[in-house]
Amino acid sequence: MEFTVQQIAEVLGGTVQGDASQGISSLAKIEEAQAGSLTFLSNAKYEPFLYTTGASAVIVGREQELREAVKPTLIRVENPYLAFSQLLEFYAQATRTGKRGVEQPSYFGASSEIGSGHYRGAFSYVGEGCKLGENVLIFPHAYIGDRVTIGAGSIIHAGAKIYSDTVIGQFCVVKAGAVVGTDGFGFAPQPDGSYKAIPQIGNVVLEDFVSIGANATIDCATLGSTRVGRGSKIDNLVQLAHNVEIGQHTVIAAQTGIAGSAKIGDHCVLAGQVGMAGHVTLANKTTVTAQSGIGKNVKQEGTILQGSTAFDFKQNQRAQIVFRRLPELEQRVSELEKAKNATEKP
Repeated sequence: MEFTVQQIAEVLGGTVQGDASQGISSLAKIEEAQAGSLTFLSNAKYEPFLYTTGASAVIVGREQELREAVKPTLIRVENPYLAFSQLLEFYAQATRTGKRGVEQPSYFGASSEIGSGHYRGAFSYVGEGCKLGENVLIFPHAYIGDRVTIGAGSIIHAGAKIYSDTVIGQFCVVKAGAVVGTDGFGFAPQPDGSYKAIPQIGNVVLEDFVSIGANATIDCATLGSTRVGRGSKIDNLVQLAHNVEIGQHTVIAAQTGIAGSAKIGDHCVLAGQVGMAGHVTLANKTTVTAQSGIGKNVKQEGTILQGSTAFDFKQNQRAQIVFRRLPELEQRVSELEKAKNATEKP
């Protein structure tokens, strides 16, 4: 499998210094790398190899200074070691199975297309009007609905369900049991107290290099698209409701639930069991700690959020008012204690 330097830089959120069109087909140590390979520099004692390596590209820190000219193209990132580790993980995922071809029984729609180097496992189903790229791997019992698009190098694991009209980019991974594109939870209350289903006629779009964990569920949009941005990673058992939008290179840990039409920015981190209300927006680089509840917009980039306690609504509102005043109250208590101590001194 071959990627361009530019494609790799986009996955890592890095910037390219040099020829971004060069092809990369292997990973190597900096002292052993040859043309066509990618390596990294994170330890200062290996810096001399930066000027002698045969690699086509090297991942380096954003602040890495050059003592002389270098031949390879550089990909500048925040953490070279972490970035290279991510590539190793993706490479292992993409290459650990040598399976190619078609196992039977399986179904492939007559009007669908698939590129070379693909694999379709036994009991897999691909509907009508689908467009699947080169080196797409579809494992046994996976279901691909009608008019689905899947980009080159993407992997659909066993038992995953991809509903009609879903668009999956290049080099994505949808793990076992995940459901992408099912109807959103849309019901209109009726005068008699019952609920009537609202048709969900949108779709789901996964941009390039997205990973969807096992048994995660992503609902299609009511109108338009539910979207997960390039390079974002969704853990096992995560729920993304209809019309949710996730930015680029955002990570969401297990058992998190995002309600409808919420918008999460780029480079955000949501830890496990986070709950996020509908129509709420998180700014770029927001971090939310485990079991926190998000009920209002976050406009400031880099905000870190923590906490969620549920009890009687009116009591909670009063408690929140007191809670916000705790620093002020603490200061007043401290001042009163100092004044009391001063008057008690002989």
